[in-house]
Amino acid sequence: MDTSKRFKKGNSGCPSIQCEANREVLCNECASGVVTAAHRVQNRSVEPCLFGKGGTCCRNCNMGPCQIIEGVDAMVGICGADAPTVVARNFARIVAGGAAAHMDHGRGVALAFLETAKGETPYEIKDGIKLRETALRLGIDPGEKSKTDLAIEVGEKLVSEFGQQEGAISFIKRAPQPRQELWQKLGVTPRGVDREVVEMMHRTHMGVDQNYKNILLQAARCALADGWGASMIATELSDIMFGTPVPIRTKVNIGVLKKDEVNVTVHGHEPVLAEALAMVANDPEIVAECKKVGAKGVNLAGVCCTGNEILMRRGLPIAGSFVQQEVVLATGAVEAMVVDVQCIMQGVSPVSKNYHTQLITTSEKAKITGAKHVQFHEDKALDVAKEIIKMAIAKFPERGKYCIPRHEMDVVAGFSHETINYILGGRFRASYKPLNDNIINGRIRGVAAIVGCDNYRVMDEVHVELAKELIANDVLVLVTGCAATGIGRAGLLSPEAMEMAGDGLKEVLEAVGCPPVLHMGSCVDNSRLLIAATEMVHTGGLGNDISDIPVVGCAPQWMSEKAVSIGQYFVSSGAYVVFGPSFPTTGSQVVTDFCFKQMNDIYGGCWDLAQGANEFADKMIDKINERRKALGLDKKKERVLFDMAMRRELGSGIPGMGCSPGGHS
Repeated sequence: MDTSKRFKKGNSGCPSIQCEANREVLCNECASGVVTAAHRVQNRSVEPCLFGKGGTCCRNCNMGPCQIIEGVDAMVGICGADAPTVVARNFARIVAGGAAAHMDHGRGVALAFLETAKGETPYEIKDGIKLRETALRLGIDPGEKSKTDLAIEVGEKLVSEFGQQEGAISFIKRAPQPRQELWQKLGVTPRGVDREVVEMMHRTHMGVDQNYKNILLQAARCALADGWGASMIATELSDIMFGTPVPIRTKVNIGVLKKDEVNVTVHGHEPVLAEALAMVANDPEIVAECKKVGAKGVNLAGVCCTGNEILMRRGLPIAGSFVQQEVVLATGAVEAMVVDVQCIMQGVSPVSKNYHTQLITTSEKAKITGAKHVQFHEDKALDVAKEIIKMAIAKFPERGKYCIPRHEMDVVAGFSHETINYILGGRFRASYKPLNDNIINGRIRGVAAIVGCDNYRVMDEVHVELAKELIANDVLVLVTGCAATGIGRAGLLSPEAMEMAGDGLKEVLEAVGCPPVLHMGSCVDNSRLLIAATEMVHTGGLGNDISDIPVVGCAPQWMSEKAVSIGQYFVSSGAYVVFGPSFPTTGSQVVTDFCFKQMNDIYGGCWDLAQGANEFADKMIDKINERRKALGLDKKKERVLFDMAMRRELGSGIPGMGCSPGGHS
């Protein structure tokens, strides 16, 4: 953490934070006495453990914990485990933890899809075209099969892959052929989704795998089972069931809460709950109940990645990202926060107790002390959703003092792979060829993905400033997860922001009418980025594999284990990935060199570390230029380094640009 930029205490105990919306809420009388993550970070006097932060604390048996120092003979584990072994094990377990979260999510979506196909839920199969395309990718002949029969067959096939023990997962065949051959040669092709996590945990048990390179090979296979397996299954089946996203305009930031409506925020990651709530929010019965308590209706707003899911498909607003979840409650204007799984701070429970807000958990996997539990069942989805919303309506008359900040921002989201294909070529000529051609001719330098969490331990506005630097240098930016929400709050997910792009990128954007930063979904939807990169390879002109194309990725404020799994499946797929502000292997120079250098020799992609937007931009643009040169596209394009005056001038034309994303608060 950058200790020079710790929070400072303002008036009435309000932390001095950068985001105007967060500050307006936390410095208001209605938030008096409320403690959020912003306060907890400010009040911590102890920095993270250096052994734990660098991956050299081993807790894998009861002879420890052992603190390891690389190169010091006396500082190995009691069992003799050295720093490379311990660091590799800890890194691999982070990958396994993150992959498991996506795998459980993917399994839940697959089971819900199968139930829907059988007519056992109120959901429906909305995208029949994508259903048929997916069937063909799975080796299933659609023939003259009905939509119902085909959906059942697809669902059964994909559900089976979670417990599959031999062979290879189906979607791995979507990768470029040279990449598949490399994985086969290395022995990292995933055999089944769940199997790779189990084997990873076994290998990292005390006294099993003790070769750091071998451990990290299995970490790659585990991550690939996430990206090309569970996450891709979740995204594809969600699209088929709820509709493939298309560009849609909506709003983000805490100001989307309504003073005269029942505010229900849905927080977590699984789309089935949010979809059910959206399906009943305007039901006549619900509208009548709202009128009885003097409310105009129900205002459903998202938080975290569930927010990205319902934003992409229904245009419902996002009230906040991961770090804003407690601040949203501190407005005093939320009648109910409904949560499912992942990234839900335990702090939301004590914050909700300061208000009339009802905190509701819905998954048996994620219960919170102090919350009311209402178990969600897909077969009774609408009944459960109505029960939850009626509980929120009953809370509306109890609302006391509240503060809804004025800050909200227009965004355009919904850029699935299919949408990008259509935008670039239309219905009959859908293709990535215009993108590839403009990379080849130099109007677009390359493509960068900004993904991952936001994090209260990062004070700088890395996501936003990095995005500005990249688009100013003709780099098209793709964004997912809470990074997307923060960048949206800064006005960069709007076509109007193309004025901030370099001349070449701007010319292309004007032709197709896209923002310079494309919102591609939640954290599980990073699989869309894999497909986009693969499509660039298949379109031709930019090499034969993902490791050839001028595409890079980063997670500047990573918080969750899921981010490490995402990063590893991109590296294993041939991408250059930069993390910050820290990396979990730094306690071992041997393992760090392997991740940052030798992985490039193995996969054609590797990890890197950066601090601050400028360093991220330098490294990412340098890598794009390096790949352009290898492709013979190295026309001289000088780096544009924007100073603050230039940024203010560019931002002056976009309403609300003064509000920084909560992720940097």
